[in-house]
Amino acid sequence: MNATKNKLVIVGTGNVGSAVLNCALSFNFVSEIAVIDIINKKAQGEALDSTHAIPFSTTGANVNIHAGTFEECKDARVIIIAAGPSIMPGEIPDRLTLAGRNVEVMKDVMTSITQYTKDAVIIMITNPLDIMVYYAENFFGYPKNKIFGTGTTLETARFRSIMANKYKVDPKNVHGYMLGEHGNSAFPAWSLVNIAGVPYNQLDSYFQPNEPLDTEKTAAGVISVAYDVLNLKGCTNSGIAMAACHLARAVLFNERSIFPVSTTLQGEYGLHNVALSLPCIITEEGIERRIEVALSDEEIKKLQHSAQSISNVMKSVGLLK
Repeated sequence: MNATKNKLVIVGTGNVGSAVLNCALSFNFVSEIAVIDIINKKAQGEALDSTHAIPFSTTGANVNIHAGTFEECKDARVIIIAAGPSIMPGEIPDRLTLAGRNVEVMKDVMTSITQYTKDAVIIMITNPLDIMVYYAENFFGYPKNKIFGTGTTLETARFRSIMANKYKVDPKNVHGYMLGEHGNSAFPAWSLVNIAGVPYNQLDSYFQPNEPLDTEKTAAGVISVAYDVLNLKGCTNSGIAMAACHLARAVLFNERSIFPVSTTLQGEYGLHNVALSLPCIITEEGIERRIEVALSDEEIKKLQHSAQSISNVMKSVGLLK
């Protein structure tokens, strides 16, 4: 591997990319951060602004932050891609509508990256995420295990927060995953959900909430809350930046952490030629393996529905026949 130090490259410095930059600084896990944007002045401004935050650091770390070109990727350990337009308030609330626009963006980004490296681990944020992951993994000769998307990591965090608020516990004690598409067909795998070992269908008797658990309402709330954030503040950037930086840390520190990230399936649940989120072991080499967790028949049907939804859009933009 060409990388000799903990160097992070962030591609795209819009609302999400700038939030990733700030989050990465707070995590204090890299010695160098290079930012790239099609508008170079924007990248320069973000780098300069963040440099001025370093004297306030309580860790004493002196991070080298600067703008650059894609040549910066040649010695990067992790690349986070946040380039391309996002859904704006008032637009159709479906990430899949971005597919046509962002396939072209991803073509330019991946073509540029592969000129300089096929060693760095690439973490993708650009929507529609699962389609962008499939495209990046399968069309540019990059090692597939070294590319993955944030997937349903953010949906899972939202789900755990909703459940924690309901039962008045620390969200870190809520265990379980949102799986499938990073988008409207994501679903909670209720058969895996528990709080401190108490399964979801016994939570009401243990924790006595004000109202009984409504699984359908809770699942729908996880999806709709993303659009609540979008419509209230104009973008969703804080949560996804935190998710991306947690994933980057898992790579940099070889944590072997398990996250529900997006990657191309290789026959899990009978699915091929589609990228979506399952729990995966994350190491310094990217994804070590996908974990084909035991799901109920209903949950497998929901996963297949997610896969079909993603595949239909990939066909519409020419990525599948």
